[in-house]
Amino acid sequence: MTNYREILRLRSLGLNHSQIADSMGIARQTVVSTLQRAASQSLDWQAAESLSDTELSAKLFPPAGGEYGYKMPDYELVHRELAKSGVTLQLLWFEYCDKCRDTGEIPYQLTQFKKYYRDYVIKTKATMHINRKPGEIMEVDWAGQTAELIDTDTGEEIDAYVFVAVLPYSGYAYVEAFLSQNQEAWITAHVNAYGFFGGVTRILVPDNLKTGVVKNSKTETVLNKTFQELAEHYGTAVIPARVRAPKDKPTVEGAVGNISTFILAAIRSQRFFSLRELNTVIREKLHAFNHKPFQKKDGSRASVFAEERTFLLPLPKNAFELASWKIATVQYNYHVSVDGQFYSVPYEYIKRKVDVRLTRNVVEVIFEGIRVCSHVRLHGRQGQYSTQEAHMPPNHQQYTQWNGDRFRKWAAKIGENTATIVEAILTGYKVEQQGYRACMALLKMADTYTPERLEAACGRALSYTPRPSYKAIQTILKSGQDKISEKSTAPSDPSPFGFTRGADYYGRGRE
Repeated sequence: MTNYREILRLRSLGLNHSQIADSMGIARQTVVSTLQRAASQSLDWQAAESLSDTELSAKLFPPAGGEYGYKMPDYELVHRELAKSGVTLQLLWFEYCDKCRDTGEIPYQLTQFKKYYRDYVIKTKATMHINRKPGEIMEVDWAGQTAELIDTDTGEEIDAYVFVAVLPYSGYAYVEAFLSQNQEAWITAHVNAYGFFGGVTRILVPDNLKTGVVKNSKTETVLNKTFQELAEHYGTAVIPARVRAPKDKPTVEGAVGNISTFILAAIRSQRFFSLRELNTVIREKLHAFNHKPFQKKDGSRASVFAEERTFLLPLPKNAFELASWKIATVQYNYHVSVDGQFYSVPYEYIKRKVDVRLTRNVVEVIFEGIRVCSHVRLHGRQGQYSTQEAHMPPNHQQYTQWNGDRFRKWAAKIGENTATIVEAILTGYKVEQQGYRACMALLKMADTYTPERLEAACGRALSYTPRPSYKAIQTILKSGQDKISEKSTAPSDPSPFGFTRGADYYGRGRE
């Protein structure tokens, strides 16, 4: 609704039409028509002061051919509807206007509609839900104040960092201490918070820590890959707070201060020797914090949360599992090497760079955003293979540059001993292609040590075992054992008495 009273006031101060329009941010024609109507009604600033906004509007612009009357909205209904997700005052005003048109009544303008709602809130002491809707937002942050643990070995104090998550609507909070602020702690804290609340909010508002947000500017927001996965898993939208804008997450900022006083300050004199012990006490204090009665209204955070909980999105079937990412190249034996273990990939991706996502139990291979395969993660000794037959090409010679025959021919050119070891490597695996990596490493040593030395080293290794490893041959070459012939190692005049000093040695002191 146009503020006609302000137009008359500014006019009484001597401002012209354009100046009034600029001051109020309205069209100049609105100013002109208002002043013309006021002049026709003999209304000036002094006369307008005694009229209400509704009366002044009705006097300046009375409806044609009928009694002027406005329909007062049902603000009790408005207040209840506003608590629902996605509902705004403007949407309720549109619905109110539609109802007024259906009944032939006159609706208030949006500005007046909002004003009367604020009046209703003040009169009834209700809580306004314009920016706080149940189950809509979870704000998270690290508390500035730390807790302390005692190292049982050295007696030194260790900082424990405190994570805080708050639901703005109810003020219900979750608190947990961690030994670091790294990504593992950050992700684990969110998973535990959602589990504590028993549901998921539609929006997550974090700070701009690198563990969560890579870039946050006016034009672009880039989330950490793992944090983005967390949001997708729980079906929530991440809207980071603007840089140096604490008002974007005022609830958690205020809760951090309250928690620092109510929980951390209260346990400052206690000594903790483990993180589990510290978090047990924090959980007890948190329960008291959430159930503490409000000072200026009835109930507590816990009682309001009991109503809010029904608005939370359901938790997914499985909790989010922390994952790490690596980049690997698919080798000619259609496997990728990850942490010393080998996992097969469809042969079409040979020599392609792929993203590898690792959790504790699963390895996923992703190419250009599409998952091409997954494996159960291998643990234990390195060098294990996880190979799926579906990933093998129907004809290795047709699809790959390297094959067993090529390695055999290459080894035969170096010598008989080298060929024997290559054959042992290729036949020592369940799938021949798994031995390609070892064969390549073995034969490449001819470039470093010469083919002659490699052949000699293979011969010496075969004298020890019929299936020597690549490491054994490498050790022989590095130590130069391949240059020592077996004859040179035997004594020229063996004696049954071992090493014996002669008479000259013992008679030297008599001269």
